[in-house]
Amino acid sequence: MANFYCEHCGSKYSSVSSLTSGTCPRHPNGPSKGKHELYEGSEKPQYTCKFCGSKYSSIVSLTSGTCSRHPNGPSKGKHTPAL
Repeated sequence: MANFYCEHCGSKYSSVSSLTSGTCPRHPNGPSKGKHELYEGSEKPQYTCKFCGSKYSSIVSLTSGTCSRHPNGPSKGKHTPAL
């Protein structure tokens, strides 16, 4: 059975419908101001931020940190997983 992950917080769900039905605590519009969004990449042993190249072992740990090269400005956004 496949796992589905939120691009913003890394939460894991067993279906896309259950993923997209809940609000996301790390949504770009603010905590719980938007729904979880599907990470469309595959499961991997390591995830890379598409803005700065930092590597983490999970999407949860990647998306918890602020990114020094985020498009909104240094440390004004979270790391975002590259596909």
